[in-house]
Amino acid sequence: MTQQTSPHIQSSDVLVSEPCSSDACQETSIGDRIRSVRTQKGMTLDQLANETGCSITTLESIENNELTPPVGNLLQISKALSLDSGYLFKESDKKPSRVEAYEKRTENYAYTNLTPGTEKKHLKAFIVTLDPLANHEGVGFQHEGEEFNYVLSGDVAVSVGEHVNYLKQGDALHFNAGIRHNLKNTSNQIAKLLVVIYTP
Repeated sequence: MTQQTSPHIQSSDVLVSEPCSSDACQETSIGDRIRSVRTQKGMTLDQLANETGCSITTLESIENNELTPPVGNLLQISKALSLDSGYLFKESDKKPSRVEAYEKRTENYAYTNLTPGTEKKHLKAFIVTLDPLANHEGVGFQHEGEEFNYVLSGDVAVSVGEHVNYLKQGDALHFNAGIRHNLKNTSNQIAKLLVVIYTP
C-alpha cells in the first residue's frame, strides 16, 4: 500500500508485561535497570544482542551509562526483557527538575519524554531535536505498532523501508513502525519533531 503525502499528514515488537516489582525498576539510570533485569532473568549480553539486533558493544555501553539509547533501542530492549517499556523511560525522583529529568542528549540529537509515568500505557510522546545534517543514530528503528512524526521546525527525511519521506515544518507522517525506519536532518538548521509511538 502506497503511503500518502500531503502538506499536513502522511499516511513496530514491544511486549508489555506485568509491572516490574523488583528493585531493578527503581535504579537511578536506564543502564542500571537494564543490567539488573537482564541478569535477574539469566540472560547474557549475547542473547540480548540476538533478540534486539543491537551489538554487544552497544549494549555494554548502554548498561555502563556511556551511551544514551535511542527510543527505538529502548523499545527493542524492553520487548526482549518482557518488560513494560514505561519502566525504562521512567526517571529517578532524585533529578532536580522536570526539564533535566526527561531530556536525554547524545552526540547528534536529544529527546525529551513528554509522557513520564506512563507505565502500562500504549501511547508515548517525545520531542526529538536533531542537529544540522545529523542522523538519529542507533540501529534502524523497528518496533511493533504505529508511529506519528510531526515536524515542529526544520527539514527532515524519514525513511520507511526503501521509501524516503521528505518533510518540512508543518508536515506529518503516520506509518507502520514494524517497518525499519530512520530519521535524518537534511538542513543546516536544527530540526525539531513531535514523535508519538503507539505499541499494542
